[in-house]
Order: sequence, then C-alpha cells, then structure tokens
Amino acid sequence: MEIKQFEDKGLAHYSYALVSNGEIALIDPARNPQPYYDFAKQHQAKITTVIETHPHADFVSGHAEIARTTGATIYVSKLLGAEYPHQTFDEDDTIMVGNTKLQALNTPGHSPDSICIIVQDEQGKPVGLFSGDTLFIGDCGRPDLRESAGAITAAREELAKAMYHSLRNKLIGLPNDVKVYPAHGAGSLCGRGLSSQNSSTMGAEKISNWSLQEMSETEFVKALLEGQPFVPKYFGFDVMLNKKGADNYLESISGIQKHSPITDESMANMLDPNIPVIDARPDKEFKKSYLKNSYNLMKGGKFETWLGSIIGPGESFYLAASNDDDLNSLIAQIAKIGYEKQIKMAFVLNYGNTEWELFDDTHLKEQENSFTIVDVRNVNEVKEGKLFENALNIPLPELRERVHEIPLNKPIVVHCAAGYRSAAATSIIKASLNGDVKVYDLGEAVNHYK
Repeated sequence: MEIKQFEDKGLAHYSYALVSNGEIALIDPARNPQPYYDFAKQHQAKITTVIETHPHADFVSGHAEIARTTGATIYVSKLLGAEYPHQTFDEDDTIMVGNTKLQALNTPGHSPDSICIIVQDEQGKPVGLFSGDTLFIGDCGRPDLRESAGAITAAREELAKAMYHSLRNKLIGLPNDVKVYPAHGAGSLCGRGLSSQNSSTMGAEKISNWSLQEMSETEFVKALLEGQPFVPKYFGFDVMLNKKGADNYLESISGIQKHSPITDESMANMLDPNIPVIDARPDKEFKKSYLKNSYNLMKGGKFETWLGSIIGPGESFYLAASNDDDLNSLIAQIAKIGYEKQIKMAFVLNYGNTEWELFDDTHLKEQENSFTIVDVRNVNEVKEGKLFENALNIPLPELRERVHEIPLNKPIVVHCAAGYRSAAATSIIKASLNGDVKVYDLGEAVNHYK
C-alpha cells in the first residue's frame, strides 16, 4: 500500500491517492483530474474508488468527472444527498481497495454529512485516517458553513456540539501511531489555526491539538465559534455544485469566450459597462492605465479565493491579464471554485483609459484627520490592533455591498496588511464612486505604520 498526497497551495487543499495491488482510491480529489490519471499510469493501476468526505465549500471536486471517465465508484455518506451515481459509505461500512480495507466513520461537526476514513492493514489494525475537514493538524473544522447550504443544514452551535462528540467518541480513541491525513493545511478558510505540517499522528494531535484537549462541551463550543475567518461568497455555491457533480474540467474551460488583445479605446468600448472587469495584472501595471469599472485583483496564490469573496455566484465578469499564459493560468484557478461559466469574456489587456493618482504618505500620520482612512482587513486582524485610530473597517469581502458607508467629505485612503487587498479595494471604491472623491491606495507603504 502507498498513500500519495497532492497539494493545491492556493486553496491549501490536500487530496490523496491510495494504491494497493493495482487499484487506486482517491480521497477528496481536486477539480482537474489529470494529476490523478498520471499517477495511475505511473503505477500501472486502475482508479476504482473515489471517496468524498463531505460536499466541499472551498473548492470544486473532480469526483463526478473521474467516475464518468474511469468507471470508478463514488462513495459518500447517505446524508449528503448526492445527485450523481454513488454508493453510500457510513458508520462501519467497509470497502476493499486492492488488499487494503477502508472503514467509514460518521463525524458530523464541520458539516452534518462529514465522514472520516480509517485505513486498516491486512491484520485489521488502523494505520491511517483520512480526516477530511473534521480533524486538521492543530485544529478542527469550522462549524459555520452549513447553515443555508447542502441537503442538510444545521446551526453553527449544533454543529459545534456535534464536532465535540465526533472528536471524542470517534477519533480520540484511535491508536497513537495512526497517521492523520487532513483535507487542508495552513491558509485554508475551512479552519482557523491550521498547522503548516501536511500530516501528523493521532498521538501528536492528542498532545498538541487544542480541540482534543480535556474541556466541557460548553467550553469547546465557545472556543470553536470564536474568531472564525470570513466566509467567501462562493462557499455555499460550491457545496451545492459538489452535491450535484461538476461538468468535465477541460470541456468547461474550453467553452470560455476569448477575445483578441484589447489595445485601443474602440475595442474597450465594446465591453458592457455594467459588468465588472477583473483585471489581474500587477498593481503597478494596472495603475499606469486601466479600464473603468475594473477591479485590480492581482494574479497570485489566493486569487480564486478573493475572486469568490468579491464576485457572487452567477455574477458575470470580464477577465483581463497581461499575457496569454497568465490568462490561461487564471482560468484554471477560476475553475477550481466553479466560476468559469461566469466569465463573460477573457482577454489580454494592453490599453487603459484612466491613470491612477499615486499617493504620497509622507505626512499621513500628522494629517490623518484630513482623510477618511478605510481599513479593509478582516475583523479578526483589526482586533489585534488598528494602524490608524479613526480608520473605518470594512473587510474587502463586504466592500461592494458597504461602499455607501464611506463618507465622501474627505479624500479616501485605503489600506490592508501588505498591499494586495488595498489595491483591489481601492479599485472597487473608485469604480463605485466614479470620481466623486479622490481615492488613494496606501499599498505596501502600510508597512511604515506597523
């Protein structure tokens, strides 16, 4: 038996392939199936099994496509309400993959339909745990993502209580040497304090993971609900898409309309002014010239998360990039959250009809009251310390809906923690206010005020 971990750094997502005696089981696969096909070919093995630990909120799974292509059987909890062909896989159910036995445990908490999978050796001894979003390294799954999505919904307080019992009644009794293979690592929004380690053991987690320590249910629920990160707009959409099963990856992205590079005003004028342009060029390039109604959401490791936090499910947008390679890479990232069909048109942008006015922050501290300062960091970040005493906090994911709260009697200065979010936020405010007041991006100069 061999277990291979696949990592998507942008979404901090781990998926797995277990190969045994010529057969492969995939656990929580990513949208693009090709890496798993390559692995199967390399091992001269057949993908026979795909297991979903729950309908994921933060990414679109490739389970349905892989099953259609390979003939593999998908296994999920009966509670998931899956709309694709599948076999149910619930408490104490077992399946064989080659010579390896996999056993299901129902572990509600992150979602009502979550399962974990115990890997047994040939003597029936537990040796591994695919813990999904139930148990992470250093943390457990957040309980607040299924209040309005999925076949079964539940209040966060109820799921937090369920998590308390799942961890203690189902997982904490596993032998210390059982290896833990979670679905996410540090940076994921499916938990709060995940470790950068990509695996662990139950023994190590019993010592170091706060969620496995001795405490009352009330203490646990309070601790779990406090300080959870924001919920991107796309999370509920992805739960439902994964419940249904997504379209084939390559077919879906090949249907995106691409236009020749936009190089002049006449070409720019063909764009619908009511549809936002997601301009993924570097901020320095964007600030030299950009199109009206553009949001400067730069290409990077978290691009898809921020896109799905700003743009809602079903909302059309244009996609602009510096070159064809970037454009194709961005489309692949967008498909990971299931937004590819919302791209109205994709194009390389070599033109802009507006120039950004740069900001000199030399005397900002002394003149702080001369500006409306907007802090677009998340609430938890602001609680750790404000950089400007009178700053108005509107987190970036809420900005489009709350931009009307910003006073217009002074020039506006926008800041975040390092410059990425402030570039996006400043462009959103500019597009919304349409020149009513000057708007400046503090950018990386925010580091001077920490």
